[in-house]
Amino acid sequence: MIMILSILCHWLIVLLLAPFFIGVIAKVKAFFSGKVGPSVFQPFFDLIKLFNKGAVYSKTTTWIFRAAPMVLLASVLILSLEIPLGVFKAPVQFSGDIFFLAYLLALARFFMIAAALDTGFSMEGMGASREAFFSCLSELALFMNFITLALLAHSLSLSHMIGADIPMSWSHVGPALLLIVASFFIVLLTENYRIPIDDPDTHLELTMIHEVMVLDHSGVDLAYVSYASAIKFLIFSGILVPIIIPFRTGDLVMDMLIFLGGMLGLAVCVGIVESSMARLRLNRVRNFLLIAFALAFFGFIVTMWRG
Repeated sequence: MIMILSILCHWLIVLLLAPFFIGVIAKVKAFFSGKVGPSVFQPFFDLIKLFNKGAVYSKTTTWIFRAAPMVLLASVLILSLEIPLGVFKAPVQFSGDIFFLAYLLALARFFMIAAALDTGFSMEGMGASREAFFSCLSELALFMNFITLALLAHSLSLSHMIGADIPMSWSHVGPALLLIVASFFIVLLTENYRIPIDDPDTHLELTMIHEVMVLDHSGVDLAYVSYASAIKFLIFSGILVPIIIPFRTGDLVMDMLIFLGGMLGLAVCVGIVESSMARLRLNRVRNFLLIAFALAFFGFIVTMWRG
């Protein structure tokens, strides 16, 4: 019973926080463009509107198209159980859970790519092809960062790798952490389809990656996809922030405020990046992702050199 309550409370926090940080990014982008912009709670209103609408399905699609949004949302919700949220420990943690995380991400991506191909629409097929290619490169950097963190923590459990109970601080392993943070930030932008990799606000099919894959989703299905995208951003942010701030004060309230402040600051940074950079040309995205892998690889080398 305690385990069930822990999972439900964890999901409640995730479901409440995830859309808020997406709203913060939109607010920061509006500020830098000289506009007032929507409320930070606008993503909640959009989700409520979508959940109250019915979905429309093409006669050419199969069960894969209908199942993909639910599989995506279920995957990220299960995945979120491995992420500690400030003073709240991850309800699910075991040795090797990083591999479980990777396979859940792959499962969600596979179904979304299959759903895009299932429509028979050439533009969605183009987006699916780009998604498959770029994800291969981002996963290289992701796994290399996990390898380095595992060496620092002497554990294959994500909770230990990003926890504060391991001998990992900027004063001891600062160069390695700096490389990991830079690499993982690029991975975060890639996995969440943010500028400079992708533009979540564009409506030009020829330049879209993720957005063109979900053009045929509507109503409640689009709500599932949008909510899953917000939760995915929260998950990657929840991994990166403890790496940037790898310490605890011992005060539960202060530690939670530090974590939430870090999450808020990361969302603001993403908004600043999107406001100050243009979207990369598609043939240059791979070079950007290879930079992320190179940073992660050098972080691994520095860690091994320190012994």
